[in-house]
Amino acid sequence: MSKYDHIRLSAYNANMQLPKLGLVLFTFGNVSAADRELGVFAIKPSGVPYEDLSPEKMVIVDFDGNTIEGDLRPSSDTKTHAVLYKHWDGINGIVHTHSTYATAWAQSQRCIPIFGTTHADHLTCDVPCAAPMNDEMIKGDYEYQTGFQIMECFEQKGLDYKEVEMVLVGNHAPFTWGKTAEKAVYNSAVLETVAQMALLTEQINNNAPRLKDALIKKHFERKHGPDSYYGQ
Repeated sequence: MSKYDHIRLSAYNANMQLPKLGLVLFTFGNVSAADRELGVFAIKPSGVPYEDLSPEKMVIVDFDGNTIEGDLRPSSDTKTHAVLYKHWDGINGIVHTHSTYATAWAQSQRCIPIFGTTHADHLTCDVPCAAPMNDEMIKGDYEYQTGFQIMECFEQKGLDYKEVEMVLVGNHAPFTWGKTAEKAVYNSAVLETVAQMALLTEQINNNAPRLKDALIKKHFERKHGPDSYYGQ
């Protein structure tokens, strides 16, 4: 028995949710689960089909991107996860997918406008889209730099990663995170749904207005505010 078994199991269970939720095709995605006290995270091995995964195949990596335990190579996006864990200490799970609608917005280099109350139930702002990576960063340690690309976006837009748990990486695809791997997967599914709704909204009315501030405040605070009353 390994001291990492709990995050291996968490990462495995979260990864297995991606195909069930229609968020990945083939091996186009990964989830990691962190243990802050141990200073490591478990992540999906690179290029392994979901049907061939098991908890034991999850790879243990430290916050500098070094493999600590595991027989397989970790996901090619491991360094991005490592950067975010190292600099954003409030997260314990990260998801990266190439889900169709969220990726389409990322490829369009557009933030997802807050059009409706489904969006406002989870965010009070547009889903941010990080600017495409510059050539020097691309030529360097690409996956490592992707983490800084995401953080720079949040810094420039004045966003708090604890409140906005999702981002589109321009020309690339979405990343989401949360206090647990399960919450990060939930956020990934929400992002994909909001992305689809926003696309359809613009197709129906290409001059659709942004949701009014009163409704944004009402819907967000009824779920997340001090006097929230949504749920049991």
